[in-house]
Amino acid sequence: MQVLDTQIVQDNKDFTLFSWSKQQPLNPINAERAEGVYVYDREGKRYIDFSSQLMNVNIGHGNQRITRAVAKQMAELSFVYPGMATAARGELGKLIAEVTPGNLTKTFFTLGGAEAVENAIKIARMYTGRYKVITHYRSYHGATMGAMSAGGDPRRFPIDHMAAPGFVHVENPYAYRCPWGSSSIEECGEMAIAQLERVINFENPNSIAAILMEGESGSSGCIKYPPFYWKKLRALADKYGFLLIDDEVMSGFGRTGKWFGIDHHDVTPDIMCIAKGLTSGYLPLGGTVVTDKIAEMFNEKPLVVGLTYSAHAVSCAAGVENIKIIQEDNLVENAARMGAYIEQRVEDLKERHASIGDFRNTGLLGCIELVRNRKTKEPLAPWNASGADAEPTRKLASRLREWGMFTFVKWNFLFIAPPLCIRKEQVDEGIEIISEALKVADEYYKD
Repeated sequence: MQVLDTQIVQDNKDFTLFSWSKQQPLNPINAERAEGVYVYDREGKRYIDFSSQLMNVNIGHGNQRITRAVAKQMAELSFVYPGMATAARGELGKLIAEVTPGNLTKTFFTLGGAEAVENAIKIARMYTGRYKVITHYRSYHGATMGAMSAGGDPRRFPIDHMAAPGFVHVENPYAYRCPWGSSSIEECGEMAIAQLERVINFENPNSIAAILMEGESGSSGCIKYPPFYWKKLRALADKYGFLLIDDEVMSGFGRTGKWFGIDHHDVTPDIMCIAKGLTSGYLPLGGTVVTDKIAEMFNEKPLVVGLTYSAHAVSCAAGVENIKIIQEDNLVENAARMGAYIEQRVEDLKERHASIGDFRNTGLLGCIELVRNRKTKEPLAPWNASGADAEPTRKLASRLREWGMFTFVKWNFLFIAPPLCIRKEQVDEGIEIISEALKVADEYYKD
């Protein structure tokens, strides 16, 4: 059996390519099964999943309600081209309209978040007749050419010379490391809005199709928005006549303790991008949701977007059941409760570990920022660290894996974003593993 298990990993390495990685040194977890908040490898080792894989397994692993819903759909119909109507497609579209804010009413279905962003950009350009899109430097919107060009993540650097045109980046309101040296999150937010409006005017307001922002910041460090930030974005969009695109791919479907990150700010965007928690990763599915006003334009004008697998019936069936699980199991409410509990536990960790510089969290989307000195805020590993600079990050990730945790570790960020079904005792289990791993970060601390 051991030979067979080894062969599985070897076949993966010999015949498939892994994302974002040098291929030769990889030693992937040989996953066999998963249930709730745990993933098990083929040697029987259990890993508590503290990032919901890629912040997408919102309902938790192994929920057989999805299995049954998918099997039922496949027994009836697996695939028809996107020009046909199916029960699952209509039901899911209706459910999305019910849980999204304001007058977001119609969804164009994609197979993932990057495609949702790509099509949001296309629709914004078609609707406004303009072409520029403003985004944050510290953001990630996907890895297709347009989505990667829209984001500011440095993983875009190798293809920067081929970047899609028409994207303009601005600074985030990153209060912990405010680019303007402000003394509060509110002041940092005011500075960020002022810079954004200057850029709008420098770039010609009549050329701007949209502002594209994450509902709540995710893999760039869970950078908290000032309380007024989204409202001021809405006001700028209305003032200059462009659209507001809300990327909820990571922050949607209960992740932040509300249905969507933007719900914390009482704002309705013109377009919303969804994926990940839409099916909790059980099957690929995303969507670009538009307001009734935008949808109305395409009643008489062709909507020139398309994908072979748009509104795939089986994926839609998974989405329908997934939303029902979130509703019936009160997972949005549980995310809010467990998020508050995690915040308490991390405050305890701060007393034990000097390397914790900041913790930013909304519901179950959180990030510990690690430093070598709290006063100077020198990061444990610098932004876009590689080689020797990334050694602390590698050691930290290795310790987490050794102690039985899977979570997302990047530069000086350690993410806490478990499935929304997590219980207090499982939070405690994960926090103690993190405490053990933070001993690695503490070794680099300098008074």
